[in-house]
Amino acid sequence: MDMRSPLILAVLLALIRDGKGQTPTVSLRPKFTQVYVGDDVTLICNREGGSKPTIWYRDGKVQESYQDYTMLLTAVTLENNGSYTCEQDRQKSDPFTLTVLELEPHAQLSPSVKGSVMTKGDGRNLVLQTDDDLKDWSCFVLRGVKTFGLGVNVDEKMKRAVIFAEFKEAERATFWCRNRKTQHRSNAVTLKMTELMVMLVPPAVPVLQGDPVALRCVVWGGPKLEKVVFYKNQTEIFSSSKGTYDIKNATHDDNGKYSCHATYRYTHISAGAARKEGDSDAQELKVIGGPATAVISGSAESLKCSCPRCPKICTSCHWYHTLSNDQQSHTRLSENDTSITVKKEGLYSCRMYCEEGLSRLSVGYSYEAPPQTVNVMPIMIAVILIVLGLLIVLLIALKRRSGGSDVQASKRDKDKTTGGEYEQIQLKDKDQAVYHTLGESTGKEQVKDEAEGGYEALQKKQEEGVYHTLGQGEGQGEGQGGYEALKNVKAEVYQTLSTDDTKKPEKEAEEGYEQPSQKNKDYETVTVEENPYEEVKKQMDKEKNEETQ
Repeated sequence: MDMRSPLILAVLLALIRDGKGQTPTVSLRPKFTQVYVGDDVTLICNREGGSKPTIWYRDGKVQESYQDYTMLLTAVTLENNGSYTCEQDRQKSDPFTLTVLELEPHAQLSPSVKGSVMTKGDGRNLVLQTDDDLKDWSCFVLRGVKTFGLGVNVDEKMKRAVIFAEFKEAERATFWCRNRKTQHRSNAVTLKMTELMVMLVPPAVPVLQGDPVALRCVVWGGPKLEKVVFYKNQTEIFSSSKGTYDIKNATHDDNGKYSCHATYRYTHISAGAARKEGDSDAQELKVIGGPATAVISGSAESLKCSCPRCPKICTSCHWYHTLSNDQQSHTRLSENDTSITVKKEGLYSCRMYCEEGLSRLSVGYSYEAPPQTVNVMPIMIAVILIVLGLLIVLLIALKRRSGGSDVQASKRDKDKTTGGEYEQIQLKDKDQAVYHTLGESTGKEQVKDEAEGGYEALQKKQEEGVYHTLGQGEGQGEGQGGYEALKNVKAEVYQTLSTDDTKKPEKEAEEGYEQPSQKNKDYETVTVEENPYEEVKKQMDKEKNEETQ
């Protein structure tokens, strides 16, 4: 037998096997168990790294825009649900079913610097936040078709974890995190690399319908921009020197590929720097409807959380509270029921909880505690008591002041009796006369002897009567000076000299006169032995007759 026959047979068998080829398969990268709205995923046909021409089908229809062995789906929505197959060397793969959940994942991953485009060799931090304990979370990156683990820096005080994102040799990279115990994961963030000096930077997270969008044209090194022209699908749409194209209310009509052309100078390096210009890579902007959104209803202190578009298995929810003056105090409350009663002021929001994911956070509900009703009755009583107290104090003060005035008046009266305003009665020749204050004499002739200090000697009649000055007028007789006889005065007449006017007399004398006390220190006894009234009267009568004659 020819030795070449076995060799020829082996080659023919190899060619036959190669003609039939291997049946292609479809796999998902990253290997997510659940795909959420807004994720970037890649479908791979056959073996990793294959380069054969590939035809893609979705629900039996050819997807002409995809001819590579990989199919990149950015910001997936419910429209991406379906059965995917691929064909290589006239052989089709088994169907792969893609199901997109209209929910958010259990954790949020976002870049610390806005934008999804970085220059080659650059890197940035991605921040992970979740309601769970971060110590059980791990993070990964998909570069091309290969997955790598990443180191995680957990900040327990800030309740967040940080990973460092970089491309290595890849042109794009997708980052995500997963809980090792529950297998819950975060959203996926895709970053794209550019080697150009000018780059258009769209948001790193999906744009939701109705949200504002800012597309930035950035030049590496931060030169001064002189002019920037923006393009959508290679058509000029806007020019400015600010380097930003703003979309106030994003809709599906804003979907497309955007780029920019910049004219700039590095004047911060040299004042005479030459003018330069350049174009950016085209970047895709995709506006999506987003996950199902929770809604807060109710009024006053009773709030209810609901989600009409969420799956029926979503029966509990997460409540969050933010102080009105502190947007950094966003904290999750302990309540899990769909209805809660609130008492603390601030901004309240909620999201429905499902085992597979969460609804979108509701619009915040601002709660202000009603003003507390003040019971005015105790206040009125207190005011009345205070007023009464002040009146009592005022009355006491006035009474004391009035009492002081009375005491002062009484004191002045006592001074009068003791010579404050009067002269003390002078006693001369106690056997013959008693002197009483008369001032100037009004009679035709004076008594023979005038007492010192303007006193006029009163004539005394023994045991018959004592006359007291009454001023001008008539008495029993027409004596000079208008004398009136005092009735039935005994031999001894007492005149009060005491300064103590508060003492009570022992008994009353005849005709209503008080008999003074017999204490020597308070009174001075005046003895009337004779009363020369008759002699004076006779003398006056005699003189009157002579004048008549």
